[in-house]
Amino acid sequence: MTPDPAPGGVRDRTVRPVVLLAGAFFVLVCAAALAPGLFAGDPNAVDPAVALRPPGHGHPFGTDQLGRDVLARVVHGARSSLLVGLGSTVLAGLAGSAWGLLSALGGRVVDETAMRVADVLLSFPNVLMALLVVAVLGPGTVNVTVAITISLAPGFARVVRVRAVVVRDSAYVRAAVNLGVSRGRVVFRHIAPNVLAPLLVLATVNAGTAIIAGASLSFLGLGPKPPDPEWGSMLAQARAYLDAGWTLALFPGAAITLTVMSVTVLGRALRDHYEGRDPR
Repeated sequence: MTPDPAPGGVRDRTVRPVVLLAGAFFVLVCAAALAPGLFAGDPNAVDPAVALRPPGHGHPFGTDQLGRDVLARVVHGARSSLLVGLGSTVLAGLAGSAWGLLSALGGRVVDETAMRVADVLLSFPNVLMALLVVAVLGPGTVNVTVAITISLAPGFARVVRVRAVVVRDSAYVRAAVNLGVSRGRVVFRHIAPNVLAPLLVLATVNAGTAIIAGASLSFLGLGPKPPDPEWGSMLAQARAYLDAGWTLALFPGAAITLTVMSVTVLGRALRDHYEGRDPR
C-alpha cells in the first residue's frame, strides 16, 4: 500500500542515501579544489627512480612516467576541472538569464532575433560548439571556459525566456503594471525571482556537461598546458603508457566520472524537489 502523506498534505521527503553520498563526494572534490595541499603534496615533483610504479605504499595511486605522484596530480587537477566546469556554468547562467529576459521583454522583433540565434547555436553539440570557439580564440583555461560558456548559454536563455513569458502574462504582473509600477521594478521584483528556481536546477544539471566538455578539450590539448595537472590532460598523457601502467588512466577517469555522476544526482534531486516529485 502507498503510505499516507504527512499531515497537511505534504509528503515526507527523506533524503536518499545516494543523494547524501553524492553530496559528500562533491564536497570532498570542492575541498580538494580549494585546498589541495591538505590532501596531497607537490603534483610536479619528479622522481625518475620510481617512474610508472603501481599503486602501493607511499603512492596510493601509483606514479606516472616521470615519477610524479598520481594522487597528488588528481587532487590538484580538481581545481582546473572544477574551475572550467563550474565557472563556465555560472557565466552561462548569468549570460543566458540576461539573454532570456531580453528576449521575453524586448518586443516581438527582439524576441524572434534572440531565439533564432539561440536555435542556431543549439543546433551544434556542446563539445563541438566549444571546440569551434576554442579554434578561434586559441587554447588555454580562460578560452576553454569562455567556449563552454558560449555553448551552454543558449540553453539557459530558452528556459529563462519561457518562464519569463509565463510570469509576464500572469494576473499579478498585469495588475502591478496597471497600478503604475515601473517596468524595472516589475522585472526585478516579480519576473526575475520567479525564473531563478528552474534556472538553478538547469545549472546543476549542466555543470556535469561542462565538466565533461572541459575535460574533453583538455584531452585534445586545448586546456591548461603541462605540467599543470588537469584530469582530461592526464588521460591524454596516459594513453602512451597503458601497457606499462594502466592505472594512469584509471584514476583521472574515475575522478571525472564520479564528479559528473555526483553533480547529476544532486541536480536530479533538486529538480525532483522543485517539481514536487516523489524521489523514490
